[in-house]
Amino acid sequence: MTQIPAAYRLRALAATFFRRSITRSRKDFLQSAKTLCRQTQRTLLTDLLRLNQSSEFSRKHGLTERTTLAEFRNQIPVSDYELVRSSIEQVANGNHGALLGESNQLQMFAMTSGTTAASKLIPVTTRFLDDYRRGWQTWGIGTYSDHVMLQKLNIMQISSTHQKTRSADGTPCGNISGLVAAMQKRTVQSMYTIPAAVAEVKDADAKRYLILRLALADPWIGMTITANPSTLVQLAELANVQATSLIRDIHNGGVSGIDLPAHQLQHLKKRLKPNPQRASKLQQILDRCGALPPRECWPLLQALGVWSGGSAAAYLPKLKQIYDGIVIRDHGLHASEGRMTLPIHDETSSGLLEIQTHFFEFLPIAEADSSTPVVLEAHELQDGAEYFILLTTSSGLYRYNIRDVVRCTGFYGATPLLEFRHKGAHISSITGEKLTESQVVEAVNSAAQVCGINLDLFTLTPQWGTPPGYRLFVKFAANSPSDRDIALRHFADVVDAKLADGNVEYQEKRDSGRLSKVNVEMLPSEQWATFTFTRQSRCGGSVEQYKHPCLLPDPEFSDLFRTGATA
Repeated sequence: MTQIPAAYRLRALAATFFRRSITRSRKDFLQSAKTLCRQTQRTLLTDLLRLNQSSEFSRKHGLTERTTLAEFRNQIPVSDYELVRSSIEQVANGNHGALLGESNQLQMFAMTSGTTAASKLIPVTTRFLDDYRRGWQTWGIGTYSDHVMLQKLNIMQISSTHQKTRSADGTPCGNISGLVAAMQKRTVQSMYTIPAAVAEVKDADAKRYLILRLALADPWIGMTITANPSTLVQLAELANVQATSLIRDIHNGGVSGIDLPAHQLQHLKKRLKPNPQRASKLQQILDRCGALPPRECWPLLQALGVWSGGSAAAYLPKLKQIYDGIVIRDHGLHASEGRMTLPIHDETSSGLLEIQTHFFEFLPIAEADSSTPVVLEAHELQDGAEYFILLTTSSGLYRYNIRDVVRCTGFYGATPLLEFRHKGAHISSITGEKLTESQVVEAVNSAAQVCGINLDLFTLTPQWGTPPGYRLFVKFAANSPSDRDIALRHFADVVDAKLADGNVEYQEKRDSGRLSKVNVEMLPSEQWATFTFTRQSRCGGSVEQYKHPCLLPDPEFSDLFRTGATA
């Protein structure tokens, strides 16, 4: 067993008191979840209405701490961004009282990462930030409890800047994870391999290289945390491509080929010192393996903190292949608008609803188009049913439909366990089959396993014809079958069968001839790179927040690509 440095063991010992306080908070949360879901949520709604009752929005809609749930639902419809757009615009121009209460201080705006619309600004207040940080701490202490060695090791967390731009009144706009990183105390910062200053690097390629330069120099990484598993896959592949350059930089010190501003270099100076001993170790790994496998570079790596639900599941087979034997700890469903779930076990995307953070309501899928929908409270959900999740938050969102579809996977006492399924927009229905992104991910992953195929990327999209059907665009991994034409035809048959297995409406439409069989088209890397770059350029959030679409309902998607082998 590798001997952990004494300084790291002392640091873990010094943090004992802090961990105890978070552990107590987690126990209180779990106890409330077991027995007091309804009461906790109702009390929280009153508190949130009190917090912002002095705002112009609350006065206009008659919202006070005395407003009952029935009155609240009568006065505020199930909403989207348009309900608060004008109020948020006023806040961004300096009139914070348009949406926020007098004691509810604005810290920043989180920017959403919509793929077709302009970015939306979500206020992040002191109360919201406190809840957000508590949620992460609760997740972290649970993970540390299950993997005790993590207490003595470092964390490689990838975050994005909270100062991407500024609103008219000078408020920072960006990613909330960047603000949290920037606020960390010096002792906490010592646990993180990637300093907060790296979040300010604007060039995506330079940022990835810099992250690898810092991470490979640190053999004591116990956990990695980022949003999308694709980021970790991409970093592992880049490490192999740039291995020689990275090892040379670690040996000599500094970072080559990247022009960083002086203030960023100053923040990173101590982390970029020459380390010939570590460089020699990495060179030995490269000589022995012909690559830099994560397990070899970080032998004490315990856990990967990533999303694993919805379309992110498409990357899990490749992630598990690269990070062999390292557990995945989903860090929960959360977005710019708020934290929603807290996974309490490894290897599952299902998490406990964070009932102490926001007031939640749930819109059954079948009620989505109703003018008078039946909306449920958290304790009223049914195991196995799917819902749109609605948020009322301390930052002035009310009954906000974030368009996330979640499935109830059971209960922890009185509180539901939820897993993210897909975005409501990611549903395709040419002939009434209502194919969802989660069904596509499950079908393609299963078919790839059956056929012995490794995929790097895939996207399913409608194609018009007589009859219409679907085309699956794929990128094979390097070790794909030699006879690709036969492999593609077989793979197309299996994908089609798996889609039918997972969606009875799809099977009916196929059986009746209203849908044609799935076609598979293989696209070269450069076309995927162009597609990804174009979508990231339209994305309002950070590169790390970009979510590759595994289902695009737009039948014009194929026009982006002009060549490829089909099956």
